Amino acid sequence: MMKYLLFFSTAFFILFSFHHCKAQDDIVVKNLARKARISVTGSEEVSPSFQANNLIDGIKGVDGQGEWAIKSQIKFWGERDYPTITMSWDKVQTIGKLSFYDRPALDQHIGGGELTFSDGTKMQVFSIPNDGSPRVISFTPKKVAWIKFDPTDSDGDQMGLSEIEAYAKGDKESMIQYTKTTKPVDGDWVSWVDPNIETNRGRWFFCTPGSRPFGMVAAAPYTRNKNQGGGGYNYNATDILGFGQLHCWIQSGIDFMPTTGVIDPTLGVEGRKSAIKHEKEIIQPGYQKLFLERYKTQVEMTCTERVSFYRMTYTEKAKADLMLSLGGRLGSVTMIGAEFKQVSPTRIEGKVGTTDRLWGGPSLTWVFFVIDFDKPFNQLNGWNGMNRLTNISELTIPIAPERTKVQFEHSEFAKYILTTHPEEQAGFSAAYDVKEGDVLQMKIGVSLTSIDNARNNLQQECPHWNFDQVRKDAHDDWNRWLGRIQVKGGTQDQKIKFYTDLWHVLLGRHKIDDVSGDYPTYFGGKTWSTGELKVETVDKGADGKPLHHMYNSDALWLTMWNLNLLWGLGWPEMLDEFSQSWMEYAKHGGMLPRGPSGGAYTGIMSGCPATSLLTCAYQKGLLKHVDPEKAFAQMKKDHLPGGMQNVTEFYNQNGWTPGKVGAPVQWAFEDWALAQMAKDLGKNEDYEHFMKRSSGWTNYYSPKYGLLMPKDKDGNLLSDNPLSGKGWVEANGWQGTFSVSHGLPKLAELMGGKDSLIKKLNFAFEQAAPSDFIFGYNDGYVSYANQPGCSNAHIFNKIGAPWLSQYWVRRVQKQAYSGVSPNTGYGGHDEDQGQMGGVSALMALGLFSVTGTCDLEPSYEITSPIFDQVKITLDPRYYSGKEFIIKTYNNSKTNVYIQSAKLNGVALNKNWFYHKDFTKGGKLELWLGSQPNTNWGN
Repeated sequence: MMKYLLFFSTAFFILFSFHHCKAQDDIVVKNLARKARISVTGSEEVSPSFQANNLIDGIKGVDGQGEWAIKSQIKFWGERDYPTITMSWDKVQTIGKLSFYDRPALDQHIGGGELTFSDGTKMQVFSIPNDGSPRVISFTPKKVAWIKFDPTDSDGDQMGLSEIEAYAKGDKESMIQYTKTTKPVDGDWVSWVDPNIETNRGRWFFCTPGSRPFGMVAAAPYTRNKNQGGGGYNYNATDILGFGQLHCWIQSGIDFMPTTGVIDPTLGVEGRKSAIKHEKEIIQPGYQKLFLERYKTQVEMTCTERVSFYRMTYTEKAKADLMLSLGGRLGSVTMIGAEFKQVSPTRIEGKVGTTDRLWGGPSLTWVFFVIDFDKPFNQLNGWNGMNRLTNISELTIPIAPERTKVQFEHSEFAKYILTTHPEEQAGFSAAYDVKEGDVLQMKIGVSLTSIDNARNNLQQECPHWNFDQVRKDAHDDWNRWLGRIQVKGGTQDQKIKFYTDLWHVLLGRHKIDDVSGDYPTYFGGKTWSTGELKVETVDKGADGKPLHHMYNSDALWLTMWNLNLLWGLGWPEMLDEFSQSWMEYAKHGGMLPRGPSGGAYTGIMSGCPATSLLTCAYQKGLLKHVDPEKAFAQMKKDHLPGGMQNVTEFYNQNGWTPGKVGAPVQWAFEDWALAQMAKDLGKNEDYEHFMKRSSGWTNYYSPKYGLLMPKDKDGNLLSDNPLSGKGWVEANGWQGTFSVSHGLPKLAELMGGKDSLIKKLNFAFEQAAPSDFIFGYNDGYVSYANQPGCSNAHIFNKIGAPWLSQYWVRRVQKQAYSGVSPNTGYGGHDEDQGQMGGVSALMALGLFSVTGTCDLEPSYEITSPIFDQVKITLDPRYYSGKEFIIKTYNNSKTNVYIQSAKLNGVALNKNWFYHKDFTKGGKLELWLGSQPNTNWGN
């Protein structure tokens, strides 16, 4: 009997093996990638054993074998260069499915990217698994000669893939598409916001659902512990590393992670991370819910302005720890010098220092905290470096000798930047015994001045444990702010993108003052910002409440083309608030800030960009709490040698500077804006001086290239390449020439007339269109991924060809800004706390001001909105009217040209209208068509 069984078993094995091999051969035949050629550009392979051909060798999911990998060094600020992978065939192939296999090494991960097919179509790839298993992309079969894959998000220093497979026929059930986590509902503006948009390109502060508008607290989970290039919360990543409480520009602190089981905290974030699944997640302004797969724990997060609020629901019986990390690298800073103590069975109080921030700013700042738990913890444990501590009640961690005050006098910490030092790891954990269904809650009150103020912030803003009430309050708060501008019509994606733009516009720039009005400063020391903490207080009204807030900010650089305009339309109080805040900085530090951090200056970017904000606020009548005379005196001081504008004496006398062109062009606009205010104030001598300086940019004009170019002191060109960034600030001759928005008539004259200027600018847009008007720093003819070129499409309105502004604004808005996926949305480069969102929103509304509304009589240029109706509710504290409505007729994808217009029922034959007419409220009506009307608005 046994021999018969052995015979049949052997026969079955042979038969199975034959069919199995045949099946494998069929797979090989079906896998069209095996017939392709693979090429990779823009990278250097780790070694010959990690060559590109390994992507189609059939070996997948084997660590170290059959893999492609390149050297992928991250830049110190968090960005990296990505390769391009091309799969091509000698004959056209029909492709309906692609499978991407990441390398199985968990510390090396390509998270996503963009597919481009030879027929010109594109497709996004999201959330490639980080364990060597495939991400399958299935689609309607198409005939192609080649496929290109551009990774846009990765982790680790040896970026790579294990395999790429291609099949002729797709499986409908394997189609991977991105959809936002909540369904949009008309009237609920929060529901239209999608915080995941372009998170794989964002910065540490880019996606912070645990925020109120301009709030101090900006809480969020983070998946990439770095500053830029997908840092912070990144949809494509598969693991949560922790929850940071502050996500400001070059400021963060207090890292939280709820865990269960035995976790060694000295291993850092990689030792405690947990996988998540986005289908279990809700993310929106003011609230986020996700499930930590490793710990079988649901985490919910909401906030007030200065308090983050967490609710944990446990699905299994476990030993639970609420871990608070207070040491080591966190996003954009390193935490050091922590102190904390238990003051009750449910409260911990303390502080932590932050340092190693990029781009200047205070060398050492302090974050103070009071943490409340809704239930007494069993005990408090801690860690300090590699040492684990049990049943403690307090801990003080001295700052290491190499981080003494002498070291803090230096502006950079090359030894520490973006580096995790095990000896600086520190923190504590509150231990609990939980069972299935148990709920734990935790609140973190934050202050940048003192523990007393953190305690008061917590008491004043969130004295209760009603999580759902705080969540509702946050939702209602965001709805009030977002609802200032309401749109109808357009596609669902256009509305999603628009309200996400507004969210970013209202999300960046954070309060640094307490409920009491106290705020920190760090002026003093050998540099701008190396002083010790000093607590100041803003002026208070008769009711004892602070008259305004103080703010952190990313660079104010070139905000006259985005935030300044949009705030002035929908939230004019913010121009007033920021004006007061900037003047308060000047009171203590002597200068207006460029991009203040933690209560002191940074040297980020160039010029004195606060001038553009202050002057436009003045011209629009929004300086309700700032003395215009004092504001002008401060700006004048900052525009002279020794001030924030940082001009040379040569420039002060001549209006230009040898060797530079980018910064002086910016100075020229700021000088012009200040001159307008001088004229209005009757300061004729100042008006003449700054107007003369503002025209000095003409010295850079090169008849040879018809563009502005850097020159030496004798007027000789320093570059023969108009696409070179030499002498410019994140721009080049093509991008930067048209930024002299106050001097366009003179630019036209230099070029030989308006027609020549129109032709040249139109040529630039034609060259940039195939790349969606998106380029990196200094690159390309027009770039809407960064600030210097963000006025260019609107310039046609000012030089006699408004139909070209209508055409190019629509194209730029669609190609550069219309994306609603984790890979797309803002040009993939420099969103800068709402600046690109501001440009996108203004294009969608059809309003702009090339001169940043800094004119004596501010006005708005008109292009064609993408919506059928826009309603802007006017703030009665600043404007006499109730609402301003923009109504379009015959709106469509092709009907982008304005045929005629009416303002308050009266024919409007110009392509602009005054701000003073906007303040009264009314209706702007636009009739659109598919062909340009060259007689309207010209």
